[in-house]
Amino acid sequence: MAAVKKPYAAAVCGVKNSGKTTLLEKLVKELIRRGYRVAVVKHDGHEFQADVKGTDTFRMQEAGAYGTCIFSGSKWMAVKQEPQVSLDTLFALFEEADVILAEGLKDSGLPKLEVVRKGISSESVCNRENLLALVTDMDLQLPGIPVLGLEEVCRCADLLEQEMHKKTER
Repeated sequence: MAAVKKPYAAAVCGVKNSGKTTLLEKLVKELIRRGYRVAVVKHDGHEFQADVKGTDTFRMQEAGAYGTCIFSGSKWMAVKQEPQVSLDTLFALFEEADVILAEGLKDSGLPKLEVVRKGISSESVCNRENLLALVTDMDLQLPGIPVLGLEEVCRCADLLEQEMHKKTER
């Protein structure tokens, strides 16, 4: 029986408003340009509103359903109320992806690119265990950690590719 290939997962982290979403958007486009199938899982530190008032699924949630799902011919969306969902559960939703990028999760054990932007933050705040690089517009240095500019998206993608290949060579 052939082994099932798991997607490579990494995080883009940093403090609020540091530019994580902007970097992710550019990184997704670059990885897709390189031929990868990419999914994104976003952490929200607040209780987000998953549906819009007045829709049928919103009405079902209001009626007490712990989960709702809506689908069409080409896409679907599910909302499930579940305390302490694991990353493995979320990542399993995208088993056909080559790469899953998580936004946030600065304390996780995932390989990370950390965005540190002038005027928003002044230092690295993430778990450095798997920090691949600092992505910044400042003169920051961490021993043994590459420093990339905010616009160096191709170099960020190169780092992720190097890590993907290391993982598959083991």
